[in-house]
Amino acid sequence: MAKAKTDDAADAEQGAAAGVAQVAPVDSTLGYEQARDELIEVVRSLEAGGTTLEESLALWERGEALAKVCRRWLDGARARLDAALAESPDEAGAERAQERA
Repeated sequence: MAKAKTDDAADAEQGAAAGVAQVAPVDSTLGYEQARDELIEVVRSLEAGGTTLEESLALWERGEALAKVCRRWLDGARARLDAALAESPDEAGAERAQERA
């Protein structure tokens, strides 16, 4: 029995047939540093120019996806920091309480 194509695979084939540049999808399991470094390379490529409109659009889309990965990591880090700060006692208040005792 033939396996049905996913929407992404079908879209990629249609884009390739139409001459649209394709960029590999972003792996959502990328670490922050990996996504950031790849995003830097995408920006450099776009700034350097010399690509077709289709290639530039594909790079832009990849950059957007990489930026979302980075944003998820940063949002998660912020949430962890906020949670840790909420759990820790106010050191200044604890020191004043000790001084009064």
